[in-house]
Amino acid sequence: MIDFLGLCVQNLIKCIKYIFARQVRFSAIISQAAAVSYDSLSISLIIAFIAAAVIAIQVSKQFLMSGADTYIGGTIAIVMIREIAPGFVALAIGARAGTAISAEIANMQVTSQVDAIKTLKVDPVGYYFTPRIIGATITVPMVVLIAEVVGVLGGMLVSNATIDLHPARYMNSVWLWLSTRDIYISLLKAAIFGGLIALVCATQGYETKGGAKEVGNSTTQAAILSTIYLLVADFVINLIFYIAK
Repeated sequence: MIDFLGLCVQNLIKCIKYIFARQVRFSAIISQAAAVSYDSLSISLIIAFIAAAVIAIQVSKQFLMSGADTYIGGTIAIVMIREIAPGFVALAIGARAGTAISAEIANMQVTSQVDAIKTLKVDPVGYYFTPRIIGATITVPMVVLIAEVVGVLGGMLVSNATIDLHPARYMNSVWLWLSTRDIYISLLKAAIFGGLIALVCATQGYETKGGAKEVGNSTTQAAILSTIYLLVADFVINLIFYIAK
């Protein structure tokens, strides 16, 4: 884990140098952004809606029994925006797009396409990694923002259906509890998660050696490593912004 983290840091430094050298193609960034986030949008929104619906089902009746039904909207909004939306969306994108990144680069590695790039005096890390990292860093927050809206609205619909909570009371609670700081932090988390997914999965694919079997093993390992690093990053970010404030 520590050695792999060191490889990720080294590759990130190479990507930063590649960016400052102005060698990144805009068309490549757009292509990778679509592959990372747009193709994962539907599954991300479904997960966000279901998560909000489950939370609403769990808390609505208990809040109603204690006379705290006006707090339902705020509770769901805080949980969705601070943790559920950025975390679940990142895990969904990691499982779908992250593994695809790892498999693609691993296949390039075992079929000697990476060696061919080196013969052209092009840095393969900068060429392959940078568009994916930039694309994920920019677009994952967009998916998370949409997922947050869907989650809050999903909680409103379920609360109205289960305990007949009026949408106006629900949304009033959301506006009272929610702050712009929570939204900014959730988008920052999403950007970090997006870049981390692309970096970890690309590094895992780049380190693949062997044949087709190793490509499959590398893809599985990429999913595991990206999940672990996401959870660790999530803990650190929460510790910095919410506990240590």
